[in-house]
Amino acid sequence: MKIDSHQHFWKYDPVKEAWITPEMAAIQKNFLPQDVEPLLSQNNFDGCIAVQADQSENETHFLLQLASENDFIKAVVGWVDFKDPNIEERLDYFSGFKKLKGFRHIFQAETNPEFMLQKDFCNGIGKLAKYNFTYDILIGSQQWPFVAEFIQKFPKQRFVIDHLAKPDFKENDFTAFEKMVCAIAKNPNVFCKVSGLVTEAHWHNWKPEDFKTALDIVTKNFSINRLMFGSDWPVCLLSSTYPEVIALMEHYFSSFSVTDQNAFWGNNAVSFYNLEV
Repeated sequence: MKIDSHQHFWKYDPVKEAWITPEMAAIQKNFLPQDVEPLLSQNNFDGCIAVQADQSENETHFLLQLASENDFIKAVVGWVDFKDPNIEERLDYFSGFKKLKGFRHIFQAETNPEFMLQKDFCNGIGKLAKYNFTYDILIGSQQWPFVAEFIQKFPKQRFVIDHLAKPDFKENDFTAFEKMVCAIAKNPNVFCKVSGLVTEAHWHNWKPEDFKTALDIVTKNFSINRLMFGSDWPVCLLSSTYPEVIALMEHYFSSFSVTDQNAFWGNNAVSFYNLEV
């Protein structure tokens, strides 16, 4: 199986998608399944995973509706309010949707970098394993000092780090990044998505070599069996085309065995998200 583990869909609304700033005008429009299906087909993907981009249960239902109408959307990573006192009731409700495999919160948008450690939030995260839900961790460098402590609170919870935790590829210092990766990769319940790289680089002036150090770090620490490919389409269009993102990863992993490449391109995502394929 070949699975793109990280894609987004939206009907563009300037209020709801306020995070799409003026310099991101290229993605200030609708992006729906019919826009990406040809790209997946042309690049021999069997399916994708739709990940929330808006912090609402409406977003979760929107993605579930798209998944019900499009077989190639194999899973949904939605949103729910983990600080809700009735979180278990909400998780019980969402457990009734077969394609809903996990949840995410946009930590990097929070003004408090320690948001993930708050007691009421952690109470909600602690309920996920009961329902066999996964959790995508979206962070930037501001949250790096706190993510290992967060992860260690939940040794039975399946986590995946989105976008390599967003190192700044415009800089050439990966010391703090490597320290963070070493700390979290020691936990066998944590995976990492090799996604979102090109948007953390110079948008119109990146080259494959820019990503080698960070890729070496995550490959060494997580090993190939805990890495999965994600395009971060359509956000990736800010700095590349879909085929360019594919080519970047093909270039880096070309020396790996066929078994390892198959793991990276799909089998790990199938296992982590418990996909029915």
